[in-house]
Amino acid sequence: MIPRLRRQFNAQFTSDKYRRFLEGLDRACGTHIKFRNSETPCFFPKSLLDRMVADGRELIHQVVDNPEYRRQSESSIPPQFRLPGETPRPLFVQVDFGLVRGAGGELEPKLVEIQGFPSLYAYQVTLAEQYQAAFGLGRDVHFLPPGMDVEAYYGLLRRAIVGECEPENVVLLEIDPFQQKTLPDFLLTQRICQIPIVNAFDVIQEGKRLFYPRDGRRVPIRRIYNRVIFDELLRKGKALPFELRDELEVEWAGHPNWFFRISKLSIPFLRHRSVPKTWFLSDVDPLPEDLDGYVLKPLYSFAGLGVAIGPSRDQLAAIPPEKRAEYILQERLEFEPVIETPCGPTKVEVRIMFFWLDELQNGPTLLRMGRGQQMGVDYNRDMDWVGASAGFYE
Repeated sequence: MIPRLRRQFNAQFTSDKYRRFLEGLDRACGTHIKFRNSETPCFFPKSLLDRMVADGRELIHQVVDNPEYRRQSESSIPPQFRLPGETPRPLFVQVDFGLVRGAGGELEPKLVEIQGFPSLYAYQVTLAEQYQAAFGLGRDVHFLPPGMDVEAYYGLLRRAIVGECEPENVVLLEIDPFQQKTLPDFLLTQRICQIPIVNAFDVIQEGKRLFYPRDGRRVPIRRIYNRVIFDELLRKGKALPFELRDELEVEWAGHPNWFFRISKLSIPFLRHRSVPKTWFLSDVDPLPEDLDGYVLKPLYSFAGLGVAIGPSRDQLAAIPPEKRAEYILQERLEFEPVIETPCGPTKVEVRIMFFWLDELQNGPTLLRMGRGQQMGVDYNRDMDWVGASAGFYE
């Protein structure tokens, strides 16, 4: 996308450099990476990244600053996952964009998804550093916002996750964390923040207090960096050993209610140049004639689960009337394959990762490259020059 840097990288690429990159990434994370990382980073014009950051801020403010949306989104939180003590704003928000050609031929970002939940805040910095080291990227390209170096970013991340608590009383909470593909991010977060990684099923509740076991003792939990996706609990048919709905004596580094409030549920309410036409399936009557031009998405699923591109009438008819409000039907966009690779032009999805402390601050970008119908790494696993990547600008 910066043609000079793209040509230079492709011309100097070797499989040996890529092997060293993957080996270095495993060493830096302290575990083997189980998802595919692309052979290349991406080089963006800063003006395009700036527009995605600006659009992301505007979209987040549209939902957070809207009392009417706050009221309407109440019903999106399932009763069993509605937690007390909700914060007035989300701590972590992800805004995903794809790139399309505008009427004048220029590239324009279009919203894919928005989510009030943490992402790979630690991993993306390490990924970018490993691209720099293995491929000899110069000092004139950057992956953090202007004026922010890695130590400053880690300081903000520690402040967001640990707050004013002692690190041993802050836990990164996940279901079976050491079996998750996101384990590299967990291990890096543990190292940066000096906090333990705790399996949600090991938590002990006594009245309003929570504890986790460590070296034969029970350590109080004061603050939770929540990485539990409740959809996974439902799919596995499991229940946590503590009652989420109690008035627990804990703080949340990212209150879980925002997972539901800022989600695909938000998209039909957004009015912005970057937002494709989107409706709740329950509001679509009659159905469009040409369903091939639309995408069906369940509201609360991750990694593309349940998404149907060009859904059939039979697929839509199979969704019971009482469940149709839990899906959105979205205008299908043709994302432009803008990354030139030895395997051909490749599409990229750009995640702007925000955290909201004193102000709404963006960090590194998270990229997914692909040539399949969907951009998640699971949908591009048998290809080269696709997968997770990092974004740089001059």
